[in-house]
Amino acid sequence: MNKPITFIVKYELKRLEELPKLKEIMEAVGMNPNFTKIAKQLNCDRRTAKKYYDGEIPTGKRKRPSPVDAYYDVIKELLSEETPQVFHYKSILWRYLKDNHGLNCAESTFRGYISRREEFQDYFDQRSNKKTKTKASIRFETDPGEQAQVDWKENIDYLTSEGNHIKVNVLVMVLAYSRFELYALTQNKIQSVLISCLTQFFEIIGGVPRVLLGDNMKTIMDDSRTQYKKGIVNNKFYQFSKDMGFKVRTCIAKRPQTKGKVETQMKILDEIDAYQGQLTYSGLHEQVKKINLRKNMTVHQGTGKIPLNLFEQEKEFLLALPGQRIRTQYKIPQQQAKVNALNMISYKSKQYSVPLGYKKQSLFLEVIEEKLYIYDTTKLIAIHAIKDQKLNYLPEHYEEHLKEVMPYKDNIREFAQKNLKKIGGYFHAAKNVK
Repeated sequence: MNKPITFIVKYELKRLEELPKLKEIMEAVGMNPNFTKIAKQLNCDRRTAKKYYDGEIPTGKRKRPSPVDAYYDVIKELLSEETPQVFHYKSILWRYLKDNHGLNCAESTFRGYISRREEFQDYFDQRSNKKTKTKASIRFETDPGEQAQVDWKENIDYLTSEGNHIKVNVLVMVLAYSRFELYALTQNKIQSVLISCLTQFFEIIGGVPRVLLGDNMKTIMDDSRTQYKKGIVNNKFYQFSKDMGFKVRTCIAKRPQTKGKVETQMKILDEIDAYQGQLTYSGLHEQVKKINLRKNMTVHQGTGKIPLNLFEQEKEFLLALPGQRIRTQYKIPQQQAKVNALNMISYKSKQYSVPLGYKKQSLFLEVIEEKLYIYDTTKLIAIHAIKDQKLNYLPEHYEEHLKEVMPYKDNIREFAQKNLKKIGGYFHAAKNVK
């Protein structure tokens, strides 16, 4: 006579994590668990008990969507080879998305997101490998008002939103004590532009530092400073320094780290490349002003303080500005001209176009290296090459004007181009008539 063997299994549960072991035992003896009873014993929901029983044990990390996920396609496009935009650092990409696409997350969160995605991290790794390491330097601090450091972020190739390739430069001056910075965007670096920009910087800060430290740029030095000689400041810049009241000091050749306070800030201006193909020249001016303002209102890593706040202390120690007459002679002179009904201003009996919206207004003109710069107060709105022909239109201005007076016209761009050729040909021909 055969009798079944009866197994008596007693298993005491204390924790949810022990339920997978209970499952092994129950399956071995062909029994099913009572999840309601188990849940009551372990003081949990029966569905939770079943998940643990089936081996679905939480890792303790909740899978939450990243706030950056929604921008994946935008980032992919911005980092692609098809766009002229360049992002040298993750911080610049983060700032660009924050300012232009509404990204709302901490920079550290964004950097972590990029680092975890190989297709994005490779983009920055390639740029990191191209960067040269800078030599270490000893940090020196100066008293308030004692020193300002100056340098150019130079020869930046920029593609405007109109499709024009231009070279731009940014003159940077940093007050060594407060780290308060001033930027000026220019298209050239000639001495008159350098001196004019410095004069305007001094007017903005309401005083003059005792020492101006720069490198051996030709617009300052006739002979470079080296380990063995002091160098020679050129006559015009020397006279400028005497009139303003500051002393000129330059770095020893090939030792740019001497002016490290301004050198370390240059990478901030790499943000310009993030706007390749996105802005007009005047729009780029505005963007550089935004970068400058943001920098002065952000805690500086070196001092742990906001430059604008420290500047309020430093400005009391600056030398007094020289008189208006002295300052005026060093600034590139501006003229005023009134915009006529054709949306043009007159300079030396020749007319030059401006954007719509300025009729009957007075604008400021500057002439630098055979180019006419037109400003609305301090905002640059147009640049013309100075020519002998009577009418000088920028194509975009002429097209805007035609759209205003001929809104019904089709193919306005093609019509504008044909008219501009006729206008140019007529006035060139008229010039040769005796």
